[in-house]
Amino acid sequence: MSNANPAPNAAAGGAPNGAASAAANGAAGPSPLDGVKVLDLSRFIAGPLCAQILADFGAEVVKIERPGGEDSRHHGPYHRDESVYMFLYHRNKYDASLDTRHPEALGILERLIAWADVVVENYRPGTIEKMGIGYERMKELNPDIILVSISGFGQTGPDSRRALFDAISQASSGLMDMTGEPDGKPTLSGTYIADYTTGYQGAIGALLAILHRERTGEGQLVDIASFDTMFSALGIRLMSQLMLGQDMPRSGSRDLLTAPVNVYEAADGPIYIQAGTASLFPKLCAVIGRPDLAEDPRFARVEGRMTHQEFLEGEIGAWVAGRTREVIARALEEAGVPYAKVASVAEVAESPQIAARDMIVESEHPELGNIRMPGNPIKMEKTPPMVRKAPPRVGEDNSHVYGGILGLSEADMAQLRGSGAI
Repeated sequence: MSNANPAPNAAAGGAPNGAASAAANGAAGPSPLDGVKVLDLSRFIAGPLCAQILADFGAEVVKIERPGGEDSRHHGPYHRDESVYMFLYHRNKYDASLDTRHPEALGILERLIAWADVVVENYRPGTIEKMGIGYERMKELNPDIILVSISGFGQTGPDSRRALFDAISQASSGLMDMTGEPDGKPTLSGTYIADYTTGYQGAIGALLAILHRERTGEGQLVDIASFDTMFSALGIRLMSQLMLGQDMPRSGSRDLLTAPVNVYEAADGPIYIQAGTASLFPKLCAVIGRPDLAEDPRFARVEGRMTHQEFLEGEIGAWVAGRTREVIARALEEAGVPYAKVASVAEVAESPQIAARDMIVESEHPELGNIRMPGNPIKMEKTPPMVRKAPPRVGEDNSHVYGGILGLSEADMAQLRGSGAI
């Protein structure tokens, strides 16, 4: 890295080196972000996920957390009095406790900023300036610093200072309005899709800034807004509005552009069938014993099939209703018609495909035992993501961060503990 700050003392905190980690996980060489130092000042989902992605690929990530633990640690469900929420976004990180409002906190933060290559924060815009560590101050401490600022509405614009959570992003961006049944209410996604998507955008921004700095020696501010992220994901509905001035209504589980596509209720549960293209529709018609539908001129083009969706879905639904999903799946698979059994979380978590893709990873926590977590969806042949460290408890790595990285003595740390700063 172009940053001339000293590398962290891995031995002080027991941090495994890249070669040892690679050997333990079956990888062939060092991780792509070995040597990159990240200061994680974020909370909740988007920021911590961004930092965890960098950590999965070898970055040394120090997470700063208030001594009592961030709010996420107090959200259930719990495993042995620990929130499982925290297991999602904090593996491979070193956790240092710090009361950022304490009089001694600013000096500690400034030293960590001088150490870091990348800082990730997701406070409301203006907050880090009030803390005394705004971007301009960061550049004074570390001229080539990369600051990834993740916020609700971004660092600019009339809404920039508004508070935002995932649901607010879904509502304000248009996503909620397009989700749900046509005659129903706007509906939230079943997961924190805005936060997850924004976290990945933050990681992409961090990586692009790292690449730019490698080439030029320049750091920069990376401004990621949840609102922007969700707006950019509205897809064909957005283009229809921008280019044609047309508002496409909610479509439930139907496809926006083709038919027949929907969820059908089989004898033992729901199954989703996608047969909206010109090549797939005749195949489905043959499977359900109605080849005549494929020959009907009303259904020869997608526009006709869209117009007559209810009729076609009635014919398909009648065939589906008398059969189990396994029987239906075999028939559709043989015919080459895309389908999916609508799986519960419990079902998909135990599926052979999830196992084959290493999408559940495990880590041994020294106090909590074995922890199972979602794997990283980024699969790389030469430099795969690795789990090197279980999600830490609050302040678990104070000795590594304050002693190993900042070089504080035991007496210094005792004084900080006594004052309530850490």
